[in-house]
Amino acid sequence: MKKLYTNYLASFSGLSKEIWFLALVTFINRAGTMILPFLSRYLNENLEFSLEDVGIILSFFGIGSLVGHYVGGKLTDKIGFYNVMMRSLLTTGFLFIGLQFVTTFWALCISIFFIMSIADMFRPAMFVSLKAYSKPENQTRSLALVRLAINLGFIFGPMVGGLLIIKSGYETLFWIDGITCILATILFVLLVKKKPLYSEEEKKEKEVLDKKFRIFNDTPYLIFLAISFLMGMLFMQLFFTMPTYHFKQFGLSEDYTGFLLLLNGVIIVILEMPLVHWIENKKFSHTKLFAYSSFLMGLSFALLLFDSFAEMLIIHMVIMTIAEMIAFPFTNTFAMNRAKKGQEGTYMAWYSISFSFAHILCPVVSFKIIEYFGYATNWGITAIYGFIAMLLSVLLYRMLKKSPKFKLAKNNIDS
Repeated sequence: MKKLYTNYLASFSGLSKEIWFLALVTFINRAGTMILPFLSRYLNENLEFSLEDVGIILSFFGIGSLVGHYVGGKLTDKIGFYNVMMRSLLTTGFLFIGLQFVTTFWALCISIFFIMSIADMFRPAMFVSLKAYSKPENQTRSLALVRLAINLGFIFGPMVGGLLIIKSGYETLFWIDGITCILATILFVLLVKKKPLYSEEEKKEKEVLDKKFRIFNDTPYLIFLAISFLMGMLFMQLFFTMPTYHFKQFGLSEDYTGFLLLLNGVIIVILEMPLVHWIENKKFSHTKLFAYSSFLMGLSFALLLFDSFAEMLIIHMVIMTIAEMIAFPFTNTFAMNRAKKGQEGTYMAWYSISFSFAHILCPVVSFKIIEYFGYATNWGITAIYGFIAMLLSVLLYRMLKKSPKFKLAKNNIDS
């Protein structure tokens, strides 16, 4: 037991103080974002929009996120990650406070699009900041720590938000969302000192590369984006189709859905950092990790074809969570290490955009399949996404092994 405890603490060692501060800021921001899990109910019950209108309004959430990732990546390359993170956080805080006063259909569509466009500029900039504040060997664990903060916020935020809705209504949540964004901005400025990503010599090298290279010439990275998109199509099922499936197939309430999402968060909080630390020490190829993860994700949905008992949902969630921990921290590292100097923001933007496309397409495609063919067909097709992603991961591994032109540092991407 003492050895396990020592190994667990060791998984957190060596990270810079800036990374710990970034994790704190991320936790405050994520825990404070309480309205989002309840936004569909707020629109339907308080503002009395139809479910069809609610679906349209929320689609602007995904579209705005996509635009925010793209613009945030471009701005990160132009003005630096620090400025983008600070301005995104601060502006989002005031926009969330103002959202409570928007009540008409098209005004909500435009407002949510605008808010998410600003809010998700933060994400590619944050990914780039990990490179600035981390040693190369600690980059993946730095992301894992930030993911831990996100999951702690994911556990804490909705729980407190639900209690506040019962006690004082939805309006309180808009104020808390906004104030916590502003508080996170203040802490970010006070605790995290601005740091350039490049030296003056590297900036000159970057300018030369800017003229010679474009992201769409990087074939392995395009394959990686396809893998990320397919993983996103699998992962988003947890938030879109699984809650309705819990009720339709087993008659389970929202509490059970909440329990399963809580289980996901708790497993990640407890196990992800030690798992990432162990994987890094073993020096597994990242592309092999993507293959293992994709297979497990596909398998978890294939198991839902045998859904004669509700406990299968727990087995499904555990396997999905393990798959998530194996791959997601390392997809960020792959994307960052693949990026050319001066194009980190663009690379991380397209990495985020691959998930945004999944966020937009998953509910549309999956609910259409469910409507016409049922849940079993959707689970079968979703499992196929996983197996295709696995095959693409194997292809990417072989491409990087065979082509020195595309191969990065040994033990960084592939070995």
